[in-house]
Order: sequence, then C-alpha cells, then structure tokens
Amino acid sequence: MKINWLAELRHLRQGSGRPKWKNICHIIILPTYKESQEIIEESIESIIKSEYPKEKMIVVLAVEERAGEKFEKQARAVAKKYSGSFFKFLISIHPENSKGEIAGKGSNTAFAGREVKEKIVDKLKIPYENILVSTFDIDTKVFPQYFSCLTWHYLTEENPENTSYQPVPVYNNNIWSASAFARVVSTSNTFWQMIQQERSEKLTTYSSHSTPGKVFFEVGYPFNVVMDDSRIFWKAYLNYDGNYRVVPMYYLASMDAVMAKNLWRTIINQYKQQKRWAWGVAEIPYMMFGFLNNKKISLREKIGHLYTILDGFWSWATAAILLFLLGWLPILLGGKKFNFTVLSFNLPILTSQIMTISMVGMFVSAILSTWLLPPVPKTMKWYLRWFKKSTVFLQWIFLPVTLILFGSLPALDAQIRLALGRYMGFWVTEKVRK
Repeated sequence: MKINWLAELRHLRQGSGRPKWKNICHIIILPTYKESQEIIEESIESIIKSEYPKEKMIVVLAVEERAGEKFEKQARAVAKKYSGSFFKFLISIHPENSKGEIAGKGSNTAFAGREVKEKIVDKLKIPYENILVSTFDIDTKVFPQYFSCLTWHYLTEENPENTSYQPVPVYNNNIWSASAFARVVSTSNTFWQMIQQERSEKLTTYSSHSTPGKVFFEVGYPFNVVMDDSRIFWKAYLNYDGNYRVVPMYYLASMDAVMAKNLWRTIINQYKQQKRWAWGVAEIPYMMFGFLNNKKISLREKIGHLYTILDGFWSWATAAILLFLLGWLPILLGGKKFNFTVLSFNLPILTSQIMTISMVGMFVSAILSTWLLPPVPKTMKWYLRWFKKSTVFLQWIFLPVTLILFGSLPALDAQIRLALGRYMGFWVTEKVRK
C-alpha cells in the first residue's frame, strides 16, 4: 500500500512484445440495482482520485431495466456529471426477463461487457491485449494506486493474458457505522481472503477483481449463475485447459459492511449475504463435469482443486458446529458405558485446550483488525469515537456466535437447497449509509 506504483510503472523496463503501460486501457464495470446516487458517486469519485491517467479509463454504469425509470434517470444524471472525467462513460441498461439469464450482478455485468465491446472497444479497434476489465461491486472504493498496481502486475506477469488479478477486500466504507457483529463477519472474510492470497495456487476470483480483456470478451462473463465472480475463473480455467490462474495483488479495495435501517433487518441481510456467498458450493458440480469433459488438465490438478473446494465448503458448514458440540454432545449421547471411559473424563480437558488456543487466535485477530481500519470520522462526537475504538476489541466476543449464525447455518442452508434442487436466485445486498 505504501509503494508508489505509478512511479514503478514509469521505471518499468518493457519486455519484447509487451504493450507500454501508457497504452493499457482500463474498463471499469459498475453494476447497480436501486442503489442511491450517493453510493454510486462515492465509488466513481474514488476512481477519479486514483493516480492512473483518466484518459485511459472507460467507465460503464450498468443499470437494470427492472429497477425502473427512476434509476435510469439517476444513471443519466451521474453520466452527465462525470462523462468529462474519463475517456468514455457508457450507460448500459440490462433488459428485464432476458431468456436463459438469472437476474443479478452476473447477467448485468455480462450485458454491460457486450455493450462496451460493441460500442467502444471494437468500434475504436482497441487491442484486447491492451485492456484490463475490472468488475466492481457498486460500493467498491479503490485506493489511489489500485490501477497502477494492477497495470504493473499485468505487465510483469509471465503469462498476463491467462491471469486474473485479485485485491484484498476490506469493508471500511461504513465500518464505524456498522453493527459489531457485522464488523466481525466482514473482518473475518478479509482475513480469509488474505490467507488465500498467501496460497495463490488455491486462489479464485472473488467480488471485485480484474480480468484481461482477451479473457473477458472471448470466454464471456457468466450470465446464468449466482456466483459469477468465481465462475468467470473456472470458465477461463476450463477454456484454457488449466493454463489459467489468479495473481494476488496484496492491495486493498474497500466495500460496505452489511448495514440496514435497523438491527433486526441487518441480521437478516447478513444471513442472506452469507447464504448467497455459500451458494458458491454450486461450483463443485460445475467443476466435476468440467473436469470429466476436459482431458488436457492433469489428474493431479483436478484432484487438488476438488479437494480444496470440497474441504473449504465442508469446513464452512461444519467446523464451528463441531467445536460447539465437541465438549458435551458425546457425553450426552454416549450413555453410561461411554461416560465411564477415559475419553469421557478427558473430553472436557481437551475441549478446554482447544478453546484456549481459539482464544489466542481471537486475540490476535482483534489486534490485526485495528491495523486495517480507517480513521474514525472527525464529525463523530469525541465520546462516540472513544466508544467505537473500544468496541473494535470487545466485538470479538461475538465470534463464536457469528461463526455459527453467519457461518455454518447459511452454509448448511445453501448446501441443503442445492442437494434438494431448490435453486437460489441472486439476492442484492441492501446498501444503507448512516
């Protein structure tokens, strides 16, 4: 985050056949559905404040026709305000009830991609190898060096056009207004993504990320799934016979933590968001069928990827519940014979040791979480600022509850729905600012 990536670009030695950094064009797709103009403009303002040349940026505001005329007018007002700030500013209006599509971010983004390709990229004959497409959630705020950092990674990667680029998501936009449990859930997600970035061979695209233009336009962004952000990776991976990966950028992109008009609605929205993320379990059958039909990917790679995703979703759904039940359930169900065994007497001690280790991890998480936080808004009263800072540590007492309520339960919900064929549609997380 401290590196001046634009300066690094200026001093970068160009390899043979690689485009110059000044020729790299960034397409930023912002799919929106009934979000306020304030949220849209905050995201666009963050792009304007970035240090990459704006004359090399094309912004696409992707609107849903089903949102209504009010939001189409809002999009035109935003375009009128910001069209002069970029090389091009395009509004795409995704038609309602398109055949074969699932209404949501994926279908909206896919349509926006086709629009910008037809109306700008192909018309101006911009080479695909000179394009990077960033698909952002509408609440995504980029930090000043994001596009410079992204461009540097693209130009220094050994196989740049067969690679996606993933920043670390933080949920700092409204972190000081969000509920304590929402902060714990969002920070836990950030930590998981940081861990995944250290295991890049297991990393897939998530939420806001960037894709080479060649991949985006040739492979095609998924339009008929809920988890479009991971599906675009697996589509590319299968299309290029395993010659595709995700490069960790180790750079932050900020989004909203879940927040609604009241606490109860926030709890419901948090659960629904986690359930939608847990629907990524639907990637397992997609991968299995894809691997069966693709004979060019090695068996070792197929087994490795399947084990990773199976283990991940199994742990997501069961780990917290197993820890919760470990101490007392065997004693309760074991009967008299089990209760007189050595294992029965040692079980509480074992459970206590596991919980102690977990407490150490929780304490470390509390410390690390403070390093990722933005400053407390100065507009907040001094006693509220002090209270908010203190709750950053105290909020972690909610971790055992959040792991079950907003981890295991929505994951089990999603997996049971998939098993029973009760398929989910795309649920749009409500965006509220206070």
